[in-house]
Amino acid sequence: MGRARRGAVLGTGALVVLLVLAAVLLGRPDEAGPAPGASSSAPPSPASLAPVPSPSVWQASTRTPDERATVLTAATPADAALEASRALFASAPVVVLAPSSDAAAQLTAASVAVAVGGPLLLVDGATTTTGPGAAAGSDDAASPDAAAAGAVDAELERLGAQVLVVVGDAAAPRGRTVVAVPARATPAELRAATGVRFGPAQAVAPDEAFVAVRALTAPGTAVLTAPGDPEPAPSAEASSPPASSPPSSPVSSPAVSSSAAPSPTPGAPSPSATSRTLRPTAPASPATPPFTIRRPEPARGVVGMTGVGADSVPALATLRAAGVPVLDVPGGDPRATSADVALVAAAAETSDGGDVPRVPHVVAIGADFGAAPRLADRVAAAATGVTIPGGGQLVFPAAPRKHYVALYGTPGTPALGMLGEQDVPATIERIQRIGRQYRPVLPGSSVVPMVEIIATIASANPEDDGDYSRERSVAELRPLVDAAQTAGVAVVLDLQPGRTDFLTQAKRYEELLELPHVGLAVDPEWRLAPDQVHLAQIGSVDVDEINAVQDWLAALVRREHLPQKMFVVHQFALKMVRDRDRLATTHDELAVVIHVDGQGSQPAKQGTWAALRAGAPPVHWGWKNFVDEDHPMLTPAQTVAVRPTPDLVTYQ
Repeated sequence: MGRARRGAVLGTGALVVLLVLAAVLLGRPDEAGPAPGASSSAPPSPASLAPVPSPSVWQASTRTPDERATVLTAATPADAALEASRALFASAPVVVLAPSSDAAAQLTAASVAVAVGGPLLLVDGATTTTGPGAAAGSDDAASPDAAAAGAVDAELERLGAQVLVVVGDAAAPRGRTVVAVPARATPAELRAATGVRFGPAQAVAPDEAFVAVRALTAPGTAVLTAPGDPEPAPSAEASSPPASSPPSSPVSSPAVSSSAAPSPTPGAPSPSATSRTLRPTAPASPATPPFTIRRPEPARGVVGMTGVGADSVPALATLRAAGVPVLDVPGGDPRATSADVALVAAAAETSDGGDVPRVPHVVAIGADFGAAPRLADRVAAAATGVTIPGGGQLVFPAAPRKHYVALYGTPGTPALGMLGEQDVPATIERIQRIGRQYRPVLPGSSVVPMVEIIATIASANPEDDGDYSRERSVAELRPLVDAAQTAGVAVVLDLQPGRTDFLTQAKRYEELLELPHVGLAVDPEWRLAPDQVHLAQIGSVDVDEINAVQDWLAALVRREHLPQKMFVVHQFALKMVRDRDRLATTHDELAVVIHVDGQGSQPAKQGTWAALRAGAPPVHWGWKNFVDEDHPMLTPAQTVAVRPTPDLVTYQ
């Protein structure tokens, strides 16, 4: 089979082009037309076209992915384009193609894809083609790019593509109708090729391409142009004369070719869909049937994400063509900042008119978004719109940094720490005042005030259950927990379990741990063996018991779509946590802190700090300032000079 020549050619006007397209698409079997496999550039006479009673509608069908999250690995822009098409389009009679090596053509093609509501795929820039018309032993089948071309062919088959809008010097697979347009087409040329009214031209610098494509909308899609492109007409309306008037000058019209005459497969019209009718720019003939490209219904409940350095113009254009809003999430975690959380929450739809946000499906571009299930959980949390003290939903975001300053103790008991030396309002005011002292010495960081509440208190007596631990009720703790939430103060509940285990006690406070600003701490010093008592022995725990608490707490966060929680492990001696090297640190729902609790002289405290950090798993670090026991107690400036700078500073 001969090789088809493509590209924009200077025609006699858009009417001729559309008549050719009409003959190809709607010619009856008994009418004369190009033989299968042949290429024709000579239009039939208008008299050979039979009038039809209603428009032929070309409409893609979008889909909502079954999975809560789809991560496009995006190894190459061409791969990303294919992945996006598979994820979001069930069918597409009109598909846009552009050469993989031509950035200017891809910008033009992005505008076309969004305007017509069809996917944009990348192909080789050579003039050879593959597809149903290629012989099994041909040079095409043996080319190095055969696998990539075969993937495009397979996707076109899956989509049921009938018409290919080829932008620039791109190789179009054989067997389908081709409408070719220049890589640097004007709004007028694009309207002549598609019948869709475009908006004004928009010059786009190379570093602004992704932002510009994310912002494309329809109808009235802007025509994106690369620097150096010829200046297109300022608007679609200004560049396209009315159908009742002939064009003032000839326009470059697309070449239309076909090796087969596929019959149209009209999509079901939708009252809410946006439609455009293909109209010639020369006087219409009564025998000329109208053609309509109707944009598909948007993919419902889907949001796109970029931000990990794998952005792809064709993939972004395909998302926008499917009506999917695309959010830029730098770093790939939608929980990172309050702005990210607000964007995701705004994209979450309300189910059935109720007040419960529906978690959107997400299609993310770039493997660095991580595993799809993890991303889905992150999006579910962000979709709630809830943030934690300091902003966002991460305890320790990469930027801006957060540092926490806390009071330790239990309400109403001065002997157990500074937290209990005053009533609830005064406690909140006191920690806010201490926190403010750290702002000048931690420039560029967010200083978050916190209270660490002893929820279960080590007891010298067995208590009623014999566990040597007095459990405070939720009702006793609730006033301070609620006041902290109102004031933007973080909360951590501390467990001193005696002879019972940490998990049993943690579950007693599930109601409080379901609050977004409440984290959890375990205190192995007060975890006794069956024959031990407090102060006679220093408690200890196997790391598996701590990890079991983490497993339970992480599952709670996932189930309730909560922000990340702080999980603190108190320690002042290595023997307090057996096999600490196996401490779990991979729960995405938790930020693990080892809190160094040494007291006394500063050389002794620094020695404890260094000893506990040696060989530790990757965690965040906490430092405790003892007001009465340290000699001397460090000032805020001296405290942040400890290396590494503590992420959490607690006063006791």
